[in-house]
Amino acid sequence: QVQLVESGGGLVQPGGSLRLSCAASGITFRIYDMTWYRQAPGKQRELVAAISRGDSTNYADSVKGRFTISRDNAKKTVYLQMNSLKPEDTDIYYCTAKYSLNDFWGQGTQVTVSS
Repeated sequence: QVQLVESGGGLVQPGGSLRLSCAASGITFRIYDMTWYRQAPGKQRELVAAISRGDSTNYADSVKGRFTISRDNAKKTVYLQMNSLKPEDTDIYYCTAKYSLNDFWGQGTQVTVSS
């Protein structure tokens, strides 16, 4: 059974930091491209950051220089370090694992940036 479990979300003040984690099980993690998306109810889904199985990274313009995606294949985990958080970063963050026709999603973790 494939599972992607996100953690690390919460409430943080503007300018603060959070580190999201996504632990995978049931897949050969090292061959999957991993992506963080964010979406709030009624809003369009946005790709936040992606890391390929070859460690190439890609970021949304809105988070470049503030967010860093990384992966630990031994721990089957992908991370999203979020610094200098802004109220507009408030969203539900989802991690995904993609390989060939396989496309798995986690349940999401809420990030709220507010004073």
